[in-house]
Formats: sequence, structure tokens, C-alpha cells
Amino acid sequence: MGDRSKYRYIAPVALPTPGALGKTGAWRVLKPVIDYDRCTKCLFCWLYCPEGSITVEEERPVIDYEYCKGCGVCVNECPVKAIRMVREE
Repeated sequence: MGDRSKYRYIAPVALPTPGALGKTGAWRVLKPVIDYDRCTKCLFCWLYCPEGSITVEEERPVIDYEYCKGCGVCVNECPVKAIRMVREE
């Protein structure tokens, strides 16, 4: 196999761009709405949100619509169906 220390390794690195740091909710067609009467505060929506646009405030999930892209992952992961998608106005 030989001595690997003589080889040079290059690893790709993804750096954030201004678009990646900006607000992304403006082009959303559907948005998730939480029914807090049904919500059990399991926080699965927060855990599975791929954009990190769900935060926890006072032990309940809150959606930041400036960053939510309306993908619906939170709706699919909610075990009590406390989140539904509604058309953006």
C-alpha cells in the first residue's frame, strides 16, 4: 500500500453565499399552520424541519415564515396532525 503521507488530499468545502443567508419564504405557495389546541408539543416538527425555520418558544413550536419554504415536512411528521398546509395569500 505504501506511505500515504506523501499524498495530498483535497476536500470540497461548501461556503454559504448571500442567497443562502437570505430570507427564503417569499416564493412559498403553501404555508404550514399549527393548531395549538391539537399540538402535544412533541416537537417532531422542529426536529425534522430541513430549513430550521421552526423554533421553540415557551415550550411550543413557532414557525418563522420569513425562512419557511413550505415543503410540508412538518405536516408529514406531526403524529397528531396538528399542522396543515394552507394556501399563501
